[in-house]
Amino acid sequence: MRYLLMICGEPPDSDLPAEELYPDGCGGWSEEMERRGIVVGGAGLGPASEAATVRVRDGEVLVSDGPFAETKEQIGGYCVIECADLDEALEVAAKHPFARLGSVEVRPVEA
Repeated sequence: MRYLLMICGEPPDSDLPAEELYPDGCGGWSEEMERRGIVVGGAGLGPASEAATVRVRDGEVLVSDGPFAETKEQIGGYCVIECADLDEALEVAAKHPFARLGSVEVRPVEA
């Protein structure tokens, strides 16, 4: 079964690119999960300051800057993983280094 891991945390207090902020990337997590055949896809996301939220209300398209949620914590990246069950997906998420820095939300992908 496929699961989406949403990698969440507070945005850094720096405009440095992710490669400079996190020179070790995910500390070998990605390589281990690829070796195990678990990672199907994923990527880091650009800053929320470059995001837009789209809503349609009464036929009118409304676009606002930034993420819709009013919280300091933001989604900074995502991974799609293939696991036998939720228990394995939770084990994989718990190994992600950002589980110690922020949070990793795990959701089943409905296909």
